[in-house]
Amino acid sequence: MSFHPLMPYGSQEFQRSERTLVSEGEAFTFTPDRAAKLEEICSKYPPERRKSAVLAALYLVQEQQQYITASAMRHVAEFLRITPAEVEDVATYYVMFFKAPVGKYVLQVCRTLSCALAGAERVVETLSEKIGVPVGSTDPSGMFTLLEFECLGACDRAPVVMVNNEHWHEKATPESCAKLVDDLRQRGVSTLTGCHLRVER
Repeated sequence: MSFHPLMPYGSQEFQRSERTLVSEGEAFTFTPDRAAKLEEICSKYPPERRKSAVLAALYLVQEQQQYITASAMRHVAEFLRITPAEVEDVATYYVMFFKAPVGKYVLQVCRTLSCALAGAERVVETLSEKIGVPVGSTDPSGMFTLLEFECLGACDRAPVVMVNNEHWHEKATPESCAKLVDDLRQRGVSTLTGCHLRVER
């Protein structure tokens, strides 16, 4: 008798890769102003360390076309003089880079311990019901995408909802989040403070 589980070494299930490829997308080139901005960022590093600007480059891609494509990653690699694999390593590791089209407003709900204990699950349920889509989806109008997120670092303001990787909605409740959706529909992100040190009114 063994306490070790039986491993299906001979089956096709064993060591199957779960990696999914990023969509090819259309041919991508930075706009002249974004290329100039990225070149300025690169100038802050020694020439042999241009790859240090890869996060900034990916943010600029996302700013330009909303999400990261394989074509865009190859362009970033060429711009920074590194390999496409090095760009893909970064783009696929961080959750703030979207690999598929998202809505105008991406609502990311923190579900880590402090937020979970303060009611993040109810916040997610309310947002899902209000928007009309499950977590990980975009509503048919293309206005909202709902995602769960790991720690946003504002445990004293839990639960926290981040909008578009930038704006914060703190001490969220089901009621305040229903209002958040209505406010975003009517007035956009101007309804948010954008600062994690100030509670929304």
